[in-house]
Amino acid sequence: MAELYDDAAFFAAYARMDRSERGLEGAGEWPQMRALLPKLSGLRVLDLGCGYGWHCRYCAEQGAASVLGLDSSRSMLEQARRRNAHARVTYRLCGMEQFGYPASAYDLVLSNLALHYLADLNTVYRRVSRTLAPGGTFLLNMEHPVFTAGVGQTWAAGPDGRSAFWPVDGYFFPGPRRTVFLGQTVEKQHHTLTQILMGLLDAGLRITAVVEPQPPEAWRERPGMEEEMRRPMMLLVRAEKPADSGEGTA
Repeated sequence: MAELYDDAAFFAAYARMDRSERGLEGAGEWPQMRALLPKLSGLRVLDLGCGYGWHCRYCAEQGAASVLGLDSSRSMLEQARRRNAHARVTYRLCGMEQFGYPASAYDLVLSNLALHYLADLNTVYRRVSRTLAPGGTFLLNMEHPVFTAGVGQTWAAGPDGRSAFWPVDGYFFPGPRRTVFLGQTVEKQHHTLTQILMGLLDAGLRITAVVEPQPPEAWRERPGMEEEMRRPMMLLVRAEKPADSGEGTA
């Protein structure tokens, strides 16, 4: 996906999004994601697909000992270093599939809206399990399977031209899904709920929370928010590595 996010026209459109301009305050899922974070003081943090680095800086400001933000897009990292630089944050150009995942090196691994671009979740899950210290936390937010299985990821229109329903098809067939996002054709990967959750368990992690984020109450009157209450768009999952666990598998 680096090529897409490094495309000048696409990135210019992405930069105009509310979450790009306002950071965490412009991300509707943030209050629910923040509530699932452990106490950050002294933690070693790894952010997979860090984007503009908003979560990286937040973790550092909350007392994290060190934060490494990975992203495969040079444009994203340029913005991260410009907007969210911090003495305890390091940004590195690296895809999450290419990272080395040293054993027991991090207390918290987080990933926001990046994993739905990966075809092979299980390998990344196993590597995250390995790189987490015993007792560590993996907090992920990805597009919900109902959303990724949506036909064209758009509403079906009724006779009056308004959104009638959200069509879902091919749910039990994981794989690539194409949709138009910010004027560009984007390929994402559909995974079933079973794959997403059982993959974590198979990697030796314990699921401690599952949340389907909803728009904040204060946002409900905004244009388009009524539709966001009709189907889930995102899936938040918190998993923990047992305190008596070993290093995990590669």
